[in-house]
Amino acid sequence: MSQATPDERYHLITRRLDEVLGGDAIKTLLVQGKTPKCYWGTAPTGRPHVGYFVPLTKIADFLRADVEVKILLADVHAFLDNMKAPLELVGHRTKYYKFVLLAVFESLGIPTSKLTFVEGSSYQLTKEYNLDNYRLCATVTEHDAKKAGAEVVKQVESPLLSGLLYPGLQALDEQYLDVDFQFGGVDQRKIFTFAELYLPRLGYAKRAHLMNAMVPGLAGGKMSSSDLDSKIDFLDPPDAVRRKLKKAFCEEGNVKDNGVLAFVEAVLIPISELRLERAAETTGSNTGDDSGASEEQQKPFATEGAPTGTVFSVSRDEKYGGPMHFSTYAALREAFEKLEVHPKDLKGAVADALLSLLAPIRKRFEESKEWQEVTELAYPSPVPEKKKKKEKVYHPPPPGKGRNANPAAATNTTTDAPTVQSEDSPATNA
Repeated sequence: MSQATPDERYHLITRRLDEVLGGDAIKTLLVQGKTPKCYWGTAPTGRPHVGYFVPLTKIADFLRADVEVKILLADVHAFLDNMKAPLELVGHRTKYYKFVLLAVFESLGIPTSKLTFVEGSSYQLTKEYNLDNYRLCATVTEHDAKKAGAEVVKQVESPLLSGLLYPGLQALDEQYLDVDFQFGGVDQRKIFTFAELYLPRLGYAKRAHLMNAMVPGLAGGKMSSSDLDSKIDFLDPPDAVRRKLKKAFCEEGNVKDNGVLAFVEAVLIPISELRLERAAETTGSNTGDDSGASEEQQKPFATEGAPTGTVFSVSRDEKYGGPMHFSTYAALREAFEKLEVHPKDLKGAVADALLSLLAPIRKRFEESKEWQEVTELAYPSPVPEKKKKKEKVYHPPPPGKGRNANPAAATNTTTDAPTVQSEDSPATNA
């Protein structure tokens, strides 16, 4: 986007974000004709889900605005994150994440040659980084460290020390990755303000921070890797995708806490708009696009015959008025609230759009033996526990009972039987 003005580039960098801290610093770089550098980090723990489309779609905006993007595969952070996985397993998951992210970028039509992947352990284990970590530990209070990680680090009654280190390491990443701003979800805000406060105390520059909104899960609340019903995996087969969407909370007329509608707003419509812009070349040239995405993959989520500018279509039976086409999310939201769009029809349209995004990702997985092998190592199938056989304890039968009892002896043990005194019995007085 070399021909765009600084204001146009800044608009592309910051559109659709929930909050921007330090935006003036980015504007200054753009006015000076410099290339801003940013990083987005992810800890390779649970399997990434379709909620990742939100930040990855935004990264497409950064690239089109000529921002240099570094993706941090935070393997050390993953290990520290409440010991979710040992280092060896984290190593396999780091490779898995790289496979997934590259496939997603291809599905979105993002040129991967403009991206840099960095593993955290490549510099976080160096002498210099660790010395800075010690310097930070000598400055940060326990209160500030705990507060910074409150939205990200799992809160327990007796927290591990690793959870207190997490925010400081993420702050240092900005310096060691040599970036101008960090991008993440709004749940990272406390860590971002922590970095703004403490990095200057080590003599390092204060960075800008850009945040996207969090997308609710399909069942409401946060989309989580640990809740299988709240998220859709990138490699879920079509029947699983449709089943999960069918079960998703999408009450008729309810536009609040609606995970299906939120997904349309945060993922599907931005992708449609990106594709329309690319087709019209309004956000820069496609020169150097090495994404490998097909022409079919670059169409907006609009059905055949939709008006120009449509970003999302909902198919309906003709007896209910036929298909509806929307050029903005606001129009779709209003139609749903007025009961003009039924939840079943909305879910069907979302499923169709999502499956078109996931198809090339799953195809790439099925064609890559290496990716399949890494998946087995990163997320091994749980071994079913063998049921322990109940240990039999021998209880001897009472006298005169059981298989080997003497029937004759049993009949003699009556109330009329004479008492016999043995020679060993003590004598009684007459």
